Amino acid sequence: MQNSSAAKPAKKGGGLLPNLLINVAIPAIILSKFSGEQHLGPVWGLVVALAFPVLYGLWDLKQAGKVNFFSVLGVISVLLTGGIALLQLDASYIAIKEAAIPGAIGLAVLISQYTPYPLVQKFILNGEILDTDKLYQALAERQNTVLFERKLAQAGYLVAASFFLSSALNYILAKVILVSPPGTTAFNEELGRMTWLSYPVIVLPSMLVLFFAIWFIFSSISKLTGRELDSFLNQP
Repeated sequence: MQNSSAAKPAKKGGGLLPNLLINVAIPAIILSKFSGEQHLGPVWGLVVALAFPVLYGLWDLKQAGKVNFFSVLGVISVLLTGGIALLQLDASYIAIKEAAIPGAIGLAVLISQYTPYPLVQKFILNGEILDTDKLYQALAERQNTVLFERKLAQAGYLVAASFFLSSALNYILAKVILVSPPGTTAFNEELGRMTWLSYPVIVLPSMLVLFFAIWFIFSSISKLTGRELDSFLNQP
């Protein structure tokens, strides 16, 4: 018997525009323009700027009604950045942190490929979006289940590659931009610049690889089942 609370649909969080505004635009503006001594100063400028993504992440978790791994990771990442900067540790620690988080996810995806529970199924074959029982029944009817599993494994390597790409780009961007000591206005301005550049330099290339992996699987579903993808989508 299903738990009644599990049957309730999760509440939706904010959309893309609020996400970009609160996680990128506002922190970047505060770090770049309001961290001077004549405004908030480097310490309070950093605290106020990072408070926006942390509070938004916590609100998003509450709205979702369940623990979202990536939301939790996002909050932890911001807190680590703030902790490193406030403790005035070497900026190279931020570069390592920026690379370590997507790198660890990519490694987890890669390792899970050799287990009965590949993480790529959570990324692409999401039970909230696709009726997986219906999908596998259609694959079995055409004796294409094994071939589909092979395609899914290939997509898993692409998803892992997207995180490894993000890891490398994160590290390079942080090393190039963060050259001033933490605790200074110059450092906050560099952190703001890195925040602005993270989307065009890091997120977009990584998302292109991820979207290609999703397209690869969805097109494979149509080819291997002989049906349109729409027939396997869960109705809202």
